[in-house]
Amino acid sequence: MSQPGWPAVLSDGPVTLRPYRRSDARTWSEVRRANEQWLGKWEPTPYGTWHDLNSVAAFRAVHADLRRAARHGTAMPFAVCYEDQLVGQLTLGNIVRRAFCSGYAGYWVDSRQAGKGIIPTALALVVDHAFRAGGLHRIEVNIRPDNLASRRVVEKLGFRQEAYHHRYLHIDGDWRDHLGYAMTTEDLATEGGLLERWHKTKANA
Repeated sequence: MSQPGWPAVLSDGPVTLRPYRRSDARTWSEVRRANEQWLGKWEPTPYGTWHDLNSVAAFRAVHADLRRAARHGTAMPFAVCYEDQLVGQLTLGNIVRRAFCSGYAGYWVDSRQAGKGIIPTALALVVDHAFRAGGLHRIEVNIRPDNLASRRVVEKLGFRQEAYHHRYLHIDGDWRDHLGYAMTTEDLATEGGLLERWHKTKANA
């Protein structure tokens, strides 16, 4: 069953976001396994080895979970592609509607592709899509204070820092503090969307 704003394919230049496919398993596994040092310290405490949790078989379980959440309307999970190659993921999850109309964004990218503006572009695309076709009002992103690369993504896009969450998530073996960033539809009312803002920011850099 389709949900507001899902499924969808979003693109801007060489960056494309699309639903995962079963055929992504091998590439996903290769990228994830190659990025253990880059990604491992920022992700939920593992319940197995990185090698096993990022295998082709593990992808099948991840894919099934994401599809289920998307069908239920609680997530919009996207494979992030750069020049048609799978290089990361951006998921809008924990979607709650009615009076809240909000979701939480999380993302990762292949370290070999970092620094190309892929994730800021992807997040801008998803925020615009969520606010328009998805009918949401607010997007939040929670990031560990020492994850400077991830913080730069939201700060470049103009997300507002709103909170400091003490011992918020169990990450890399312990309960970790997180900074809470957010954006609402009102923040973009006069700017033509977050992607438009991002293009202007790059042009003026």
